[in-house]
Amino acid sequence: MESYIRFENVTKCFKQETVINDVSFEIEKGKIYGFVGRNGSGKTVIFKLIAGLLLPTKGNIYYNGKNITTSKNFIESLGALIEIPGFIPHYSGMKNLSILNGLSKKRVSKTEIEDYMELMGLNPKNKKPVRTYSLGMKQKLGIVQAIMNNPDLLILDEPMNGLDESSVERMRNFFVELRDKKNTTIILASHNKEDIEILCDKLFHVVDGSLREECASL
Repeated sequence: MESYIRFENVTKCFKQETVINDVSFEIEKGKIYGFVGRNGSGKTVIFKLIAGLLLPTKGNIYYNGKNITTSKNFIESLGALIEIPGFIPHYSGMKNLSILNGLSKKRVSKTEIEDYMELMGLNPKNKKPVRTYSLGMKQKLGIVQAIMNNPDLLILDEPMNGLDESSVERMRNFFVELRDKKNTTIILASHNKEDIEILCDKLFHVVDGSLREECASL
């Protein structure tokens, strides 16, 4: 079966520093993949390469059999939460999401956005500007913007950061439901062992810019 995403000997350098070194792996559709490693190991750079936010210095990245390195095409149906979510600080959460929804090719209704906000414990009618949000609220809003347009691929870099225990449980259940009912492919990084153990079908270890170990299904 053709892999959904494939890295082929991918290296990424910034000036004289090699951050990702000769990395190869494959992602199948409809599974949850965990990437673990210390801060600075290269996980976020791998995620940005998948999302098309960076291009490799060497090697190739394939999506559905097409070389997106040479074509420079973005993955069409992608939701991502990478690093700190960025929003217009003086707008409310709902207004921020409405603007982002208007830019998407897979637009959803206002009601659907509201439902996702409520799922995450956010009040869509709250007019408070995002600049007044707590870290946890900003994280929840970032998750909503990643999932609200029902993407085929979700990239989530430490999605549970700043979330309370009940929100973490809700998100775990939701991610499993996305995989099982919508065949969504999810790629995530987490320092929480429970996230990895509960969610992931397969696990990659990133050590100093290299993929050192690939574990079988957990």
